[in-house]
Amino acid sequence: MQTLSAPDLAAWLADETLAKPFLLDVREPNEYQYCRIPNAVLMPMQSVPERMSELDEEAPIVCMCHHGVRSMQVARYLEQNGFTNVINLTGGVHAWAQQVDPDMPVY
Repeated sequence: MQTLSAPDLAAWLADETLAKPFLLDVREPNEYQYCRIPNAVLMPMQSVPERMSELDEEAPIVCMCHHGVRSMQVARYLEQNGFTNVINLTGGVHAWAQQVDPDMPVY
């Protein structure tokens, strides 16, 4: 599994010459409502097995959660089920708030 830091993800998203990854937020709805990275799609961890068909197996998927633990588990699960370009956001949305967007609320 690949990993990516919050500043590296921000640079990727800002680079108009690169195809954008699918941002998969695996937190719970209340966490997502409190704060989120723009354009991230909510798919709580427990719903991933039943909703995997909504994801492109070959597209880059950046998995994220609060600190990166749940998203790492989801990323491994996706890889075990045939996904070939899965990336875990190191430090999760908390790292994003600290390193990229200081105006984002933290919890």
